[in-house]
Amino acid sequence: MSRFQVRKVAVLGAGVMGAQIAAHLVNVKVPVVLFDLPAKEGPKNGIVTRAVEGLKKLKPSPLGVPEDAALIQQANYEEHLELLKDCDLVIEAIAERMDWKLDLYKKIAPYVAPHAIVASNTSGLSITKLSEALPEEIKPRFCGIHFFNPPRYMYLVELIPTPATRADILDQLETFVTTSVGKGVVRAKDTPNFIANRVGIAGMLATIIEAEKFGLSYDVVDDLTGKKLGRASSGTFRTADVVGLDTMAHVIKTLQDNLADDPFYPTYQTPPVLAKLIEQGALGQKSGAGFYKKVGKDILRLDPAKGEYVPSGAKADEIIGRILKKPGAERLKLLRESSNPQAQFLWSIFRDGFHYCAVHLESIADSARDVDFAIRWGFGWKQGPFELWQEAGWKQVAQWIQEDIEAGKALSKAPLPAWVFDGRDGVHRPEGSWSPAKKTYVPRSDLAVYRRQFFPENVLGSGAVTPHQAGKTLHEDDSVRLWTLDDEVVILSIKTKMHAIGPGVVQGLLQAVDLAERQYKGVVVWSPDEPFSAGADLQAMLPAFMAGGAKAIEPEEKKLQDAMLRLRYANVPTVAAIRGMALGGGCELAVYCAKRVAAMESYIGLVEVGVGLIPGAGGLTYIARRAAEMASAGNAGADILTFVKDGFTSAAMAKVGTSAIESRKLGFLLDDDVIVPNKDELLYVAIQQAKAMFESGYRAPLKRLFPVAGRSGVATIKGQLVNMRDGGFISQHDFHIASLIADVVCGGEVEAGSLVSEEYLMALERKHFCSLLNHPKTQERIMGMLQTGKPVRN
Repeated sequence: MSRFQVRKVAVLGAGVMGAQIAAHLVNVKVPVVLFDLPAKEGPKNGIVTRAVEGLKKLKPSPLGVPEDAALIQQANYEEHLELLKDCDLVIEAIAERMDWKLDLYKKIAPYVAPHAIVASNTSGLSITKLSEALPEEIKPRFCGIHFFNPPRYMYLVELIPTPATRADILDQLETFVTTSVGKGVVRAKDTPNFIANRVGIAGMLATIIEAEKFGLSYDVVDDLTGKKLGRASSGTFRTADVVGLDTMAHVIKTLQDNLADDPFYPTYQTPPVLAKLIEQGALGQKSGAGFYKKVGKDILRLDPAKGEYVPSGAKADEIIGRILKKPGAERLKLLRESSNPQAQFLWSIFRDGFHYCAVHLESIADSARDVDFAIRWGFGWKQGPFELWQEAGWKQVAQWIQEDIEAGKALSKAPLPAWVFDGRDGVHRPEGSWSPAKKTYVPRSDLAVYRRQFFPENVLGSGAVTPHQAGKTLHEDDSVRLWTLDDEVVILSIKTKMHAIGPGVVQGLLQAVDLAERQYKGVVVWSPDEPFSAGADLQAMLPAFMAGGAKAIEPEEKKLQDAMLRLRYANVPTVAAIRGMALGGGCELAVYCAKRVAAMESYIGLVEVGVGLIPGAGGLTYIARRAAEMASAGNAGADILTFVKDGFTSAAMAKVGTSAIESRKLGFLLDDDVIVPNKDELLYVAIQQAKAMFESGYRAPLKRLFPVAGRSGVATIKGQLVNMRDGGFISQHDFHIASLIADVVCGGEVEAGSLVSEEYLMALERKHFCSLLNHPKTQERIMGMLQTGKPVRN
């Protein structure tokens, strides 16, 4: 695969988007220089400095770890334009003002490297008009790039070419954004607000119109249009508050200013309630009030009729919730035929969305697939509008829409396009997705970068092979599937709920290692969906515990520990491919593999104290061994306790890395483990790592004894715990659990520096783990978690 080498990126504009784009580039190890205007007072880089400092305070954090803010190089347009000459990609991300952007382009043009790509991060301005301010030699290397906010977490990036943009430039940028930045790329046409915001904001406006028509309050609408529809839990009005009502109004104005001939133009009027809120300075979450307002612990909603905030929390009718669980065809039929206002509202917004997408597909996107991906990735829908329409029965739904248009119930009188009624059963087929402009089905991109995605996200009707069906099955039961894609590496996929680790998974791990040692090059632990593993299966333990108490659990716990050691000392490389949560036993499974390959959004930690237990599958043994290894790698007289303390704190406080980068800082990922920006490349990279390790003559580490901090280490830690307990920072039971953790990570009742084995420490783990199972306070915590899913503090 030919690579577009990006040695450094320049981001122009240190506002909300520019600073967060720079932050995410640092997350994925891309050097970045962040520019803004020179400050009028104080240091010239003052504006950028304040923006970079602000990144450390934002929640959710745009940075993998806050200290990486220091890696963003700071610059201003007065002193540092020469730095642009070393940049291979320049992303302009200043305010959405055409005149400001054009002025900036004239200023930077003489300094842009002759090979560099220049891209404007705009949510809707014409990319072609922007390009007119650039010299002729830069125009072929210019395009639009639209990150969604917040850039670290939102998967969608839209790329928008101008008529002058070279095809290879767009290919290079798509490759970089996909594999290096970790995003899902959709190419959009240069039309106002592109694809996602065009369809998404039109949908939000339609929702506001229909909600008013059917007399529904904002909290009911949000309950109806959130998780119940497979969309973002914030629904419609909460989403508007989070995005910012001024931002929403700006996007709406783009529609108003540029789409006078659009058949849906009347729906683009700024809703009076939105205009009034903005006039009052109620801009949503950032100003403390919008459609909702938080007062103390209470969330109030605006009552537009009264012009004041009232208690919120109203939910959808129970019957609507039941309807929404039905298959697509039955669901839409029931909603359309119901007299319930909530059902009529839902049918109306579905109809409005289908109608809008069909009418505009040809002008805004290359294919229906791009619309579905843009909405899924940009607005958090599980299913795009065309996918739902196709699932529910294309012809029947088309007929219903047309009937509503003719009856004057739709938001526009525009008829559905002729292609909708050409006998088709949908827009997605195995050969591709429908393109009205090309009058054919367009296949997915064949760029080389997508060969790294064995199972990329696909659309309903594409006929793509799922990972549950792919490859050759070597063994399958209710707990695991062992399979291979290439007859070289065994893939173990966990099938249990939340990928919890019970006896069946333990047996599967052992079987996978045995298989690989006989005839394969390694084992990759990877599951098609998140999480990697939420930990040990507490439910599976209950029957044994009820029958025989903690004694009945001890043999099962030893089997789990033995499985971890089997992974660590296997004669072939074992690789954990982590995405999402790897908690408790899931974390232990990961750290006992020979290597870890983790997606950026991986959250790893030992969280057993939340249910009143200590890590029992080797997690504390791992902490003790790593502390000894780090101490021996330092000065000869290094104090092991210094290295033990960090691991102890992580386990005792149930610290979880909030990114793969922070998980590395906590010690759950090592320096030579691989962090993969794009979740869909995880399996490819993990398999390549396993093969490379095997081909390099992989040998498991030799079993050896290692020193521990001993009873003096335990005493030191317990002294600090006493102060926390007596100060009221932790409960007596927290103190007891933390003391047991200290006992294991320091090696128990032995002298400091004593040499111990992993088996010795694991026996200590088992002993303390089982003693806690008999403790009433721990039993309270376990039952509370099983019943409510929330930790009990006692």
